[in-house]
Amino acid sequence: MNLVLDIGNTRSKLALFQGDTLVSAGMFDLSEPASVARFLGDRKADHMLISTVKKHLPAFLEDLGKQIPLTAFTADTPVPLKNAYTSANTLGSDRLAGIIGAWKRYPGEAVLLVDSGTCIKYNYLTPQGEYLGGGISPGIDMRFKAMHAYTGRLPELAADYNFDTLIGSNTTESLLSGVMNGVVEEVGGIIKRFETQYPGLKIVLTGGNYHFFEKRLKKPIFAHPNIILEGLNEILEYNVKSCANSTST
Repeated sequence: MNLVLDIGNTRSKLALFQGDTLVSAGMFDLSEPASVARFLGDRKADHMLISTVKKHLPAFLEDLGKQIPLTAFTADTPVPLKNAYTSANTLGSDRLAGIIGAWKRYPGEAVLLVDSGTCIKYNYLTPQGEYLGGGISPGIDMRFKAMHAYTGRLPELAADYNFDTLIGSNTTESLLSGVMNGVVEEVGGIIKRFETQYPGLKIVLTGGNYHFFEKRLKKPIFAHPNIILEGLNEILEYNVKSCANSTST
């Protein structure tokens, strides 16, 4: 079995795969060394891949990497599609992993993957399996934090995913209207521009806020919350097979 770990800015996720099949997925705590062991239980992983935005791995993950053959996903890791992003060294590993997951699910199709987490990331895949790039904008929570941080009197609010009022009658409602309605208009508008330029495009949602956009956007959308983990597994499979082939020749 393959163990893949995705360490993001806000959340850390992990999954076990048997070949292409997702066996189990969940969250883990970087400050809790036993969290990965609890997830594994009696199950044994044969290979492991870690994708992280952190500069240093916690000691317990380094120790785990000594027990299970480890691939660290970096800009130099071989991947099974063409990456045309011109600054590959600064490309977030989650963006590339997500698009590889989309490539695996929708071979031969153009895909726009919208990953709504700490930031909102737009990633475009051509029908020929080439990743071109996309866009990055502030996520929902970041927008609330920014308005508080860069003004003298605006309060810092938490997102209200049930808020659906256009005209805010007080400051709290006005902030909620601006962010919650504004972010939907942004995502919807970006999708519309992509669809105009690339007819027949598949729209895929993932990330922590995918449910919110899935409900608000009035268009056919495919939601795959584990598509980044699926992409990481595909990268791991590709590298394990490549290593096996090079050893046998």
